[in-house]
Amino acid sequence: MTQVNQDVKSGTTTVGIAFDNGVVLATERRATMGNLIASKKAKKVHAISQNIGMTIAGTVGDAQRLIRIINVESSLYELRRGYPISVGAVSTVLSNYLNDNRFTPYSVQLVVGGVDANGSSLYSVDAAGGATLEENFVSTGSGSFTAYGVLEDRFRPNMTKDDAVRLAVHALRAAMRRDAASGEGYNVAVITKDKFEYIDEDTIAGYLQPAHA
Repeated sequence: MTQVNQDVKSGTTTVGIAFDNGVVLATERRATMGNLIASKKAKKVHAISQNIGMTIAGTVGDAQRLIRIINVESSLYELRRGYPISVGAVSTVLSNYLNDNRFTPYSVQLVVGGVDANGSSLYSVDAAGGATLEENFVSTGSGSFTAYGVLEDRFRPNMTKDDAVRLAVHALRAAMRRDAASGEGYNVAVITKDKFEYIDEDTIAGYLQPAHA
């Protein structure tokens, strides 16, 4: 008999989009345990600092441990050096940690995005520690194939914040329609040089109205 892995996984579709002077990070909210929907309110977008965030896909426990680690490392970095950690440095720290543990791997796929002295940027980080700088957008998780179809079709250079948020939620909506591990609504954060801001559900609903499609 095949044993079903009962670890809680975020299943997941995550999206990151770079726009003029900022980044949008967005996910849906379903967590699964085998065929069971374990949670309908899983939080998959997390703040690392005032100007950097991260999305998680994979096993929830592994991801939560990595969030705690990178929050501490980011605080120590600023304390020791006197200036905030960069998006690239966060990605490198995570990459090194995952690579050091590749023989007992963390089952995760991460997107790191934010704004620093070099502008806005996005990185994808895999479970083996590979970190890739993404040009304009990125998607991870089980619904990413569908999300990429929307992103490839609708992304335009020099998008505004509203354009980027609208594209992110439409990509997620398409994924949730086709991927059983993705669903239950949206977590969306907008990151600029001034702040990390979660978008409330009523505002997200406005981006999904037919007039904005």
